[in-house]
Amino acid sequence: CQVKDPMDLFDSGQVVKICAPMVRYSKLAFRTLVRKYSCDLCYTPMIVAADFVRSEKARDSEFTTNKGDHPLIVQFAAKEAQVLCDAARIVCPFADGIDLNCGCPQRWAMTEGYGACLINKPELVRDMVRHVRNQIDNPRFSVSIKIRIHEDLKRTVDLCQKAEANGVSWITIHGRYIEERHQPVHYDAIKTIKQSLSIPVVANGDIKTLKDAENVHHLTGADGIMVARGLLANPAMFAGYEETPLECIQDWVDIALEHGTPFTCFHHHLMYMMERITSKQEKKVFNVLSSTSAVLDYLKDHYGV
Repeated sequence: CQVKDPMDLFDSGQVVKICAPMVRYSKLAFRTLVRKYSCDLCYTPMIVAADFVRSEKARDSEFTTNKGDHPLIVQFAAKEAQVLCDAARIVCPFADGIDLNCGCPQRWAMTEGYGACLINKPELVRDMVRHVRNQIDNPRFSVSIKIRIHEDLKRTVDLCQKAEANGVSWITIHGRYIEERHQPVHYDAIKTIKQSLSIPVVANGDIKTLKDAENVHHLTGADGIMVARGLLANPAMFAGYEETPLECIQDWVDIALEHGTPFTCFHHHLMYMMERITSKQEKKVFNVLSSTSAVLDYLKDHYGV
């Protein structure tokens, strides 16, 4: 594997364009696609570290990569420092860094002690970061965290400063509180946190176009911009396309078939990509197609893809 140092991206002076960890979606085939369209750094979907360490089956199904899939960050859900270290050690030869999920607001994650509930346990986050730092020999291997914010922003700043003091490489901030879903993002909070740290900060939340990414960079001073749904809807977004170009749809078909992407995933990605370029009537037909060959026939007949 051609391991790279993600920190080189942040040192370049350009805003780093990042594909977010998305359950089911940010797998190898999709990462391959967005990398063709100016995405600098990709995350895997969130992987539960304890299962990953314990089960070979989990490792095989949750984590695939290849030579072109760099720089790559593997995101883990964890609540014990040693478990996170063990998971990091397994992926270290194949990836460029790990990220600790401290932002997932889903009820199951919070109940298990994962995700966003960790923002209320700054000492635990600090210990997990420090442990990985101490146990992974490669100094170029990054250790980052992705968080949500507290309503009392001082608590978030404190969490971030503790993580920074213990060797975290950068911090991604989803600018919403745990209970917020579709409310406006608190970009002012991201700006405040950025000003209180000397490590890179990545802004995340509601970025749908390259113009949005530029605006958020100016509003917050963030060193990187992480996008989830915006890239699902338009994987060519970072290359400046307003909507998914046909060549990107063609690329997805080629890449997905080459990777043996399961039909449901292949089809769902196309539904997202074509959301803005198909009529209601077309969606009705396209969204209920039930086989790869039916989808390929439809794309060929209607779009010449």
